[in-house]
Amino acid sequence: MAGGPPRDLTVSVGQHSAAGRKAANQDFHGILVPPQPGRGLKGVAVALADGISSSAAGAAASQTAVTSFLSDYYATPDTWSVKNAAQQVIAATNSWLYAQTRRGSDPNDVDRGYVTTFDALVLKARAAHLFHVGDGRIWRVAGRSLEQLTEDHRVVVSAAESYLGRALGAGGRVEIDYLRLATEPGDVFVLTTDGVHEHLRPRDIAAAVANADDLDEAARTIVEMALAAGSPDNLTVQIVRVTSLPEGEPTDLLGDVEGLDPAPLLEPPAEFDGYRLLHVLHTGPRSRVYRAIDAETGAHVALKVLSLDLRDDPAQRRRFAMEEWIARRIDSPHVLKAHPQGRRRSHLYTVMRYVEGQTLAQWMRDHAAPDLETVRKLLDQLARGVQAFHRREMVHQDLRPDNVLIDASGTVQVIDFGATKVAGVVEGDPRIDPAEILGTVQYTAPECFLGESATAASDVFSVGVIAYQMLTGRLPYGDAVPRARTRAAQRKLRYASALMVRPLLPVWIDGALRKAVHPNPLRRYQALSELMHDLRHPNPAFTDARRASLLERDPLQFWRLLSLVLFIVALTLAAVLVAQKAR
Repeated sequence: MAGGPPRDLTVSVGQHSAAGRKAANQDFHGILVPPQPGRGLKGVAVALADGISSSAAGAAASQTAVTSFLSDYYATPDTWSVKNAAQQVIAATNSWLYAQTRRGSDPNDVDRGYVTTFDALVLKARAAHLFHVGDGRIWRVAGRSLEQLTEDHRVVVSAAESYLGRALGAGGRVEIDYLRLATEPGDVFVLTTDGVHEHLRPRDIAAAVANADDLDEAARTIVEMALAAGSPDNLTVQIVRVTSLPEGEPTDLLGDVEGLDPAPLLEPPAEFDGYRLLHVLHTGPRSRVYRAIDAETGAHVALKVLSLDLRDDPAQRRRFAMEEWIARRIDSPHVLKAHPQGRRRSHLYTVMRYVEGQTLAQWMRDHAAPDLETVRKLLDQLARGVQAFHRREMVHQDLRPDNVLIDASGTVQVIDFGATKVAGVVEGDPRIDPAEILGTVQYTAPECFLGESATAASDVFSVGVIAYQMLTGRLPYGDAVPRARTRAAQRKLRYASALMVRPLLPVWIDGALRKAVHPNPLRRYQALSELMHDLRHPNPAFTDARRASLLERDPLQFWRLLSLVLFIVALTLAAVLVAQKAR
């Protein structure tokens, strides 16, 4: 299948299936090559299933597995990685097939249930993603033979007896083998059911594929060869040849917007692209934000334009354009929404809904010592907003009080997605996930200063710092985190107990804050829901009846006092020695 701009992923495909010597064909297969931008976002998907021959429901199981994958995979969020999206879909299909078996006349006999092998290949950008359950096989042509990329899940009892050790629909849960491979133009992948590969040598299959112009005909030839070799089973072959790959950058995900020139910096009042600019809301190093009115609808909006210093940087322009793309893919009352856009734009800018209110930074200046319950209520909403990013495999990366809005009704909303990492987009081009620090350093997780990629746990750290600051007005490590750029330096970071500022706080609240901002992401909360639970319910790990020691509450003061005590002891010993010599 040719076509598309030269920087697109393009493939040639062929497939053929036959019942062979059996009365019915219980194999099922399919290939989906979507147009852009879907091909750039989700890739090309190939799926093959072989229903078990002992069950009358085998054909229904294999058809369900393939059709569900090819439809549901493309229905998952654009922001998800291939691995997450595919595994979620396969697991859901397995649960449905298993439920059908349990509803059957003999729910305990999987040999008569909705059971099938399953293999899927997803080609996205410059990588191949393989998913495998059962004894179908995925191969890659390697010279004059084939390289087997999957391992058969078949248990051999004897030379005459074997059975499937793993299959879709055989149990409530399924373990899915996953493999990711780099691809090159000219790579050829072959998927086969056991009716083919148990009766042909890999080199015979490779020979039929080599230099074939018509891959459908090549697949048909392989099936006929297996039949001639005595195969008694159903037979299916799929062939995918990679004809071209993107040159590094992902394909156009943003439509016409990405190619536009950045909007000019205007002085309000002014008319621009159907908006009436009223006044400037914010000017920063990366952007300027105006309050404006959509002349067509009368809605108040926040219109953002790129700063002059960044508009010649393609990476900054793309990141800026992604903000609105991200906002349109998150549906949460605690995440700022994009303004509906019904007309073409003349320049690159973003338009978000205008929220009347104040930032959390302003709120903290007005509430120097807020009560614990007020802080909890605001943090609950902030956490729900950030979790909306995490559910779509996004990491905000710039959570700070200035990027949290509180509207007139008290609703909290997360704003500013210019630093947000989107797994599904980074997967298309890893260079989009640079090692540079994109967020504000006081709230950035320590691992980011080591050059590690930000994760959901990095956002947990940022929320933990915000929570600590709301309660104390300080930062848990002062200004030490941005300067700790080695693991050894980070191990020396010392948490300053919130009890030093708020001694009446419950000890277990301080314990939850300490865990949320732990320098080691593996020892941090892995989900914000865990932090919010521990801020409302005493965690037994933090409920030691004693008050926290001075070393825990203020390490610096502890060492100062210890030094003073040692100095006094030394003076006392010196005085004793002097007195003894004087006798």
